[in-house]
Parts: sequence; structure tokens; C-alpha cells
Amino acid sequence: MTAGATSGIGAGAPRPARWPGRIRFLRLGPLSVRIDIVATTVTVLLVIATAAIAVVSLGVSTTSSPNLGFAETLQVLTGQIGGAPADRVAHALPAVRTAVLGGISLALSGAIFQTMTRNPLGSPDIIGFTTGANTGALIAMLVFGFGSGGATIGSLIGCLVTGMAVYLLGMRGGTGNYRFIIVGIGISAMLVSFNGYLIANANQQNAAVAAAWGMGNLRNITMADTIPVWITLAVLIPAMVTFAPRMRMFELGPDSAQSKGVDTERTQLILLVIGVGFAAATTSIAGPIAFVALVAPQLAARLTPSAGIPLVTSAAVGAALLVSSDAIARTLLAPTTQLPVGVVTTALGGAYLLFLLLAQSRKARP
Repeated sequence: MTAGATSGIGAGAPRPARWPGRIRFLRLGPLSVRIDIVATTVTVLLVIATAAIAVVSLGVSTTSSPNLGFAETLQVLTGQIGGAPADRVAHALPAVRTAVLGGISLALSGAIFQTMTRNPLGSPDIIGFTTGANTGALIAMLVFGFGSGGATIGSLIGCLVTGMAVYLLGMRGGTGNYRFIIVGIGISAMLVSFNGYLIANANQQNAAVAAAWGMGNLRNITMADTIPVWITLAVLIPAMVTFAPRMRMFELGPDSAQSKGVDTERTQLILLVIGVGFAAATTSIAGPIAFVALVAPQLAARLTPSAGIPLVTSAAVGAALLVSSDAIARTLLAPTTQLPVGVVTTALGGAYLLFLLLAQSRKARP
């Protein structure tokens, strides 16, 4: 029986829930999947836009040679054109692929933390996780001299250690979500100071490399560098889907979730590990790319009529944001130089925060 049907129900029997007209149910054997038509349409359009922007970005030249057209880039991707155009696309493909996967990963991390804390500021770049990743990378590069490979491992360890520190100080034992965010901001501020100390005491060449990495950069990424992101998404997305129903319970607060039988402390810890893993996957290879995790879930919530933060739409928004930012970073000053993608995302994120503050101030007016 479909939702909203009333046949065969007695006058005194409770009526089934009436879903909005945009909701449809897809039955797959014994399973029934609820589909939001509006959210699905928005997500599909975002995927199409991301693919189109990615193709355009692949054809952009960062040298004095002319750009490839959209159709020409598609011909290169399908193997119809080789030579110099194919070499250019092959050189840009790892960065564009990382932008797509990294945008998905960062957006899902932000969606988890914003749902869990019920706060739009609950994102890994605000509460210090990406800053901790930067600290780990700087220690690996500047203190131990491990190079770029060591920076990847160091950033992963730094992100995980920072996540556990924020959890133990701000959320363990059922403390409030606001305290979790405030503790994260405080730890982030201390780590920023420590990072500055490490860079100031390094030699000029190492300091320049570390500073460039710390701004978030997709240049010089190889196909092999994208493997950790693939593995992370393959492992963590099923885990996130498994815990998504329990995560949704936190939208009404941890007390409400606990009253419905959710082990809140254990669930928060598992969600923390999943969210930190998503953030660390991208940060470990591209550096701390700011504001994608903050902005993408909120834009997804505004683009769809969902009551909470839609995870799939958030991932699509994140991919579109980071691919667009990478395209802007590669073309804005070309062929003279190429901006770090973190510069573009920070500018967009600053504009979003200004918009958010103005919107909140208007709501607060009598």
C-alpha cells in the first residue's frame, strides 16, 4: 500500500502518514526507498553542471597556448584526438578529479558535523580539524624533513589527533554542541599560532613550500595521489549510510535522540571518526581547502525543501563548488601564474559568511 492510501482502513483506524506531493517511493524487492523529487532534480542538475565545468576546466591552458574548446576536450576524453591536446588534458585531469572527489568528501564531512551539532558553523575548517592537518604536515615537512610523502601522512595524523582532542574536551560525556564548536575554534586558534611559529623558524625555501601547501593547492597532483580519496569514499560512504538514520535523530537534539534509543556518545564518536576521515582524505593530498565543508551543506539545505541537511545534494554541491573554484584558480591569472584553490574558496566562503550574518541579523529584527 502506498503512503497516503486509505482503502481498507476502518473509520477508527489511524490513517497512514501523508507525505508531501514531491515524495515518491521506489520499491526494490522488500525495500522501499523514499525519493524527494525536488532534491533529486536539483542533485541531477548539479551533477550535470559539475561535469560541464570539469570539461571546460580540462581544456583551459595555463600557458600561452590557446584553450581547447568544449567539443575538442570531449574528443580528447573519448580518445578521438591525441598529441599535445591529449597531453594537456592528461596533465590537468588529476587536479580536476581531485576537485570532484575532494568536494564530495569535504561536503559530506561538513554535513555530518553540522547535523550532529545542529549549527551551521559545525564544519572541519571552523572547528580546527583541517588546521590540525596542516600542523601535522608542517611538523613532517619542517621538523622531520620527510617531504611531500611525509606531509600526507603527517596531515592525516594531525587531523585525527585534533579531532580526538576536540571530542574529548568538547563533547565527551554529553556536553553541549556549542561547547564542541567553541573548543574547536580555540584549538584551531592555538594551532594557527603554532603553525606560524614553525614557518617563521624554517629556512626560506621550506617555508615557501609549506606556506603554499597550507593554502590548499591542487597543482602537481598525480593520478596516484587521488587513490587515498577513492579508498576513503569507498569505505566511509557505506559507514555513513549505515549511521545516517541515527545521525538524523540528532537534528532534534541529543536528548531527543537518546530518548529514541540512540547511544548518543557512541554514535557521536563514530560520526566524528567518519567526518574527520572525510576531511582528512582531501586535506592530506591537497592541503587545508577552506569553506567548502562549511558552505556546501547549507547551500544544499537552501536549494531543497528538506527538513535537515540532504547528504547526496550536499555532496553534489561540494563537487560543483570545488571544481568551479579550481577552474577559477587556474584561469584567473593564466598564463602568468596559477592561484591556489584555497584562495578562491576562502574568498567565496568569506562572502557566504557575510551573507549568513546579514540574514541572521534580519531575522533578529523585531
